[in-house]
Amino acid sequence: MKTITLNASVTASNDRDAQALREKLNRRGVLLINVMSAAGSGKTTFLSRVISDLPEVSIGVMEADIESDVDAKRIEALGAKAIQVHTSGMCHMDAGMTAAAVDAMEGETQLLFLENVGNLICPAEYDTGAQKKLMILSVPEGDDKPLKYPLMFRESDALVITKIDALPFFTFDMEKCIERVKKLNPEIRIFPVSAKTGEGMEAVEAWMVEALREVKSSRDS
Repeated sequence: MKTITLNASVTASNDRDAQALREKLNRRGVLLINVMSAAGSGKTTFLSRVISDLPEVSIGVMEADIESDVDAKRIEALGAKAIQVHTSGMCHMDAGMTAAAVDAMEGETQLLFLENVGNLICPAEYDTGAQKKLMILSVPEGDDKPLKYPLMFRESDALVITKIDALPFFTFDMEKCIERVKKLNPEIRIFPVSAKTGEGMEAVEAWMVEALREVKSSRDS
């Protein structure tokens, strides 16, 4: 497993770098999904389930953390390509850092995930160059997070509400949460799932596969 250490991009325009990376990925027919959430929400468990459920798709994961390589080792053990990205204290990935991580991935992948640094503030503020943004909110975190961290919900293409197998043990109003999210982002796709049991995973995986198909079709057209 490769580990790389990156610092924040010092280029004049992160948006310019992000667009350049998107164009590069589109030319290659590769889909990059920026996965964002709070620490402990279950990003790695969710991605592990996706890898197990989609053996026909070549998947790579870039694990961004301030320190440690525990998550990348978990992903690599499942047979997916993985690299560990250390952000040198930065609480997010930007486009320049993401481009460097993409270049460090060895071999061909169809579906790339950036597991961003775990928090609900910084990752939403920086365009990484990913074609899709997916946020994970876990049931134990509570249904009030759209009120406290609205930008993350506004910026995401899809919301995965995970750990729904824990609903009987927490005060989490699913309808109220969805209503709050839709007020912020009417176009967002919402997928209640349990990565542990597999409930709901088929729908979000179909969304990913369709997004990958669209990228490939755009490249070939």
